[in-house]
This record gives sequence, structure tokens and C-alpha cells, in this order.
Amino acid sequence: MILELDCGNSFIKWRVLDSDKANASAEGVVGSDVALIDSLVALPGLRLTRCRMVSVRAVDETNKLVAALEVQFGVAVSCAVSAREMAGVRNGYEDFERLGLDRWLAILGGFKLASRACLVLDFGTAATADFIAADGEHLGGFICPGMPLMRNQLRTHTRKIRYDDAAAERALECLSPGRTTVEAVERGCTLMLRGFALTQLELARSYWGDDFTVFLTGGDAGLVADAVPKALLVPDLVFVGLAMACPLS
Repeated sequence: MILELDCGNSFIKWRVLDSDKANASAEGVVGSDVALIDSLVALPGLRLTRCRMVSVRAVDETNKLVAALEVQFGVAVSCAVSAREMAGVRNGYEDFERLGLDRWLAILGGFKLASRACLVLDFGTAATADFIAADGEHLGGFICPGMPLMRNQLRTHTRKIRYDDAAAERALECLSPGRTTVEAVERGCTLMLRGFALTQLELARSYWGDDFTVFLTGGDAGLVADAVPKALLVPDLVFVGLAMACPLS
């Protein structure tokens, strides 16, 4: 069994594969290393043989998790690293190691699935856009606050904005002008994400006309999916790239 990990700034996304090309037999999202270990230990019949990971965390945090996995499950952990070029894709950053690993892997995965020009839109803690030309050249991208950052900044800096996650979920049942603070905040932030997505589409069309594929990924991709009806929603796009960067054969 293979354990795959996407260690982001806020959460750890994990899944277990029965083989290198199998669909996930178990998966989840947790908020800490301890919660990850507990979730895995609770799986009946778990026998991990290999593990691969992408982490955007600090080196010491990543190393701590790697050590915990090796002790708990006795597996070596293969960690994705940056590259100037891989699988026909050329990293577009001036300093290629400064491109976030999660973005790099989503770029690799998107180009592999599209086999042509593509736009990768990732809606997690941050919202990111990356443009990959048909010849594999990464043209660069954009980063802006995602839904969690926008929401938390408003809660932190505006004293009267206080509501829980359940209220936030109810507020997104529609996108009409809010008649309560929670509706105004949640719907306003959602519309900002959708505006971000539509702006990226306009730019992609200026490059490639209609000859490109759009990928949506990240935990909040569903908030913009209906605004980009021809986009492909691929929640595990980073894992597609992770398998390319860390082959375990």
C-alpha cells in the first residue's frame, strides 16, 4: 500500500493506494500530524510499504512528520523537490526553487492530463493561477488570498464580524446580496474568488483563444465551478503530479 500526502499550510490531505496506479482505498483531510497518524492507525488492514509526500511547510516541520511516519509505519518517505524541467514542463520562475511545490506538482499534473495548453486554478488557503503553454513552457502565474485568508482577515480586523462555520455554510446557499453580516462576508469573498477565476480565463484566451484546458482544484474549487462551466474539477491534481515527481516503481 502506498501513502500519499499533500501537506499544505493549513491541512494535510492524505490518501492510501493499494498499488501505484490504483484508486484510493481510503482518504481524508486532517489538521495536524497527530490526527494524520491516528487516522491511518485506525484503518483496518493497513500495511504501508511506500510513502511519497509534497510539503510546503518549513523544513523542520516536514522532517518531524517524516520521522514520525518512519517510526510508526516503518516506511521510507520520498519527498517531492523542485526542478527546472520535468516531464516536458519547464518551470517559469526566475528562481525555480521559489515556485511552491504544490503549484509545481499541480502544473505537472495539469499538463499531463491536458496534453496541450492549460490553466490551473487552485483554491486553497491561497488562490493561485498558473499558465502552461502547449510546448510545456510555464508562463508564470498569480497568487491572491483564498477563502480562508479573506474570511480570517475580516474576522480578525473587524470586531463585529463573528460567526461559526455552520453559519458560513448556510450563507452560501445563494449569492444574492447579503442581509446579514455572515451572508455579506461569505458571498462577497466567494464573488471575489469567482472574479479572480474569470480574469484568469480572459488572460488565457488572449494567449490561446479557446485552445486550452482549465483545471480547478483545491478545497474551495466548488465555489467557482459553475462560473467556469467548461473547467475540469480535479480535486487530486497535486497527487497526479506527485506520482510523476516521486515514482515508486
